[in-house]
Amino acid sequence: MNNTNIIQPPAMRLYRGHTTHQRSTPFKHRFRYGLSLIDIDIDRLDEAAVQSRLFSIEKPNLFSFRREDHGLRKKAALRPWAERQFADGGITLDGGPIRLVTFPRHIFYKFAPISLWFGHGPDGELRGILYEVNNTFGEHHTYVAATPDTLRHQHAADKVFHVSPFFDLSGRYHFTLRKTEDRLSLIVETRHGEAQTHVATIQAKASPATTPMFARLATLKPLSSLAVTLAIHWQALKLVFKGARYHNRPAKPDQPNTFAKTTGHPRPARETAA
Repeated sequence: MNNTNIIQPPAMRLYRGHTTHQRSTPFKHRFRYGLSLIDIDIDRLDEAAVQSRLFSIEKPNLFSFRREDHGLRKKAALRPWAERQFADGGITLDGGPIRLVTFPRHIFYKFAPISLWFGHGPDGELRGILYEVNNTFGEHHTYVAATPDTLRHQHAADKVFHVSPFFDLSGRYHFTLRKTEDRLSLIVETRHGEAQTHVATIQAKASPATTPMFARLATLKPLSSLAVTLAIHWQALKLVFKGARYHNRPAKPDQPNTFAKTTGHPRPARETAA
C-alpha cells in the first residue's frame, strides 16, 4: 500500500511529554500534567504488536490498542472509516499511509480527549489531518483538515461539539499543529472574536516503542490514561469551587465531522510520514 521507495518509520513509536490547559475567562485557571501517546500505522498493527512484550493489539496487556476505541467504535478495519472522513473534506490519500497518534489503552482503560490521524499520499507527503475529539460522556466528533505543503499547520473551525460542561458551544477552535521526526506540538485555542478564552497544548518528544520504554512508562505513570480522566474531574471540581457556570449537555451535532479551514501563512517546507 505504501510506496516501496519510501523509507518507512517504525510501525509504532511513543511520544512522551505534557499537556497544559489554561482558561482566561471569567477567571484564570491553569493546570499541567504529563502524558504518553502512541504513534501507530493503522495498516501495520501486526508489526506494532511484536515491538514490545508489554504491548498488544486487540488483546489484554499492560498496554494495548483496540480498533473499537476509534472510528466506528467497532472491531473493524480503521482505514475505510478514516478515508471516508478525509474524503468528506475533499482529501484523497490514494492508498498512502495513515498514522494515528493517541493514548494507549492501559490494562483495562482508555480515554483519549483528542486523537490525531495523519493521512499521507503514497509518496509520504502529508495531505490531511483528522482531529478526533472525545468527551467524558462517551461522545465523539471529528474535525477534518487539509494540509498545505508546510511543517506548521494552522486550522480553524466553529465549535460544534460539547467537550466541557463549563463552556458552551459558542466560539471557534484554532488548531496549530507541528509534527517532525522527533517532536509533536499541538495548540488548540478557543476564541470568541479576537479574545482567547481557553488554550490546550500538547508538547511531546518521540522515543522507540520498546519493552524498556513501556516498562518505564508503567513505573513513572502507573495510572497512565486513567490519570487523564481523574485529572479532568479533579480540575472540574476546582472550577466548581471557583464559581464556573455549568452548561447542560446539548444534543450531538447532526454530522459526524466538521471541516476545518486552513489559516495562517503556509511555509515553503515539506512534511512526510516521519
